[in-house]
Amino acid sequence: MKARDVMVAPVITVKPQTSVKELASTLLANHISAVPVVDDQGCLLGIVSEGDLIRRSETGTERQRPWWLLLMTGADTLAAEYTKSHARKVGDLMTRNVITAPPDASLDEIATLMENHFIKRVPIVSHGQLVGIVSRANLIQAVASKHVSLEIPEADAAIRDRLLTHLRAQPWAHTAFLNVTVNAGVVDLWGMITSDAERKAIRVAAESTPGVCAVNDHLMRRPHYRAGA
Repeated sequence: MKARDVMVAPVITVKPQTSVKELASTLLANHISAVPVVDDQGCLLGIVSEGDLIRRSETGTERQRPWWLLLMTGADTLAAEYTKSHARKVGDLMTRNVITAPPDASLDEIATLMENHFIKRVPIVSHGQLVGIVSRANLIQAVASKHVSLEIPEADAAIRDRLLTHLRAQPWAHTAFLNVTVNAGVVDLWGMITSDAERKAIRVAAESTPGVCAVNDHLMRRPHYRAGA
């Protein structure tokens, strides 16, 4: 299997000028732990995660050191910590050196990148453009899918592309929270839906896609998020 066979697309993103408050709201509202940062052309610039919001001046969680340890800590380290705790824009908070992979990278390559770099997700980039993202959860979904095989036939890849393209054109489908795996014509639906009506419509769309012989529904109801809760 390749990255393109399991990646989530389109990807929820933010811009460098997005405020830290907006970033926090985006993570909470979409039940995600990280988000890629892109420019106006969709090129990947960096990534920012919930871990970047742990030590913040607003919450009084800035890193505190005893005076003697301050003397042993380099000025650059202290300056970087100050920026992370006080930055108001995502561009000042994000990690710039992002580990990425192309759409045709094998899942073994993706897993190796995660292990070697201690990361939980790998943005998928093609010709400089962010085209998807593969998380640990997506790898687990691939394992859980029935009739999984190392190589996905072109017919299965075509089914997946056809179904996702169709769903992205539907105003009721929240495809940013949806993932699809296809093996031997068997479609496994993963991710979160906002209502039972959306669940049913997604299942019907999958069953109506040419080449599909069965559909397994693993979709979960998305928790409701209220600002300020």
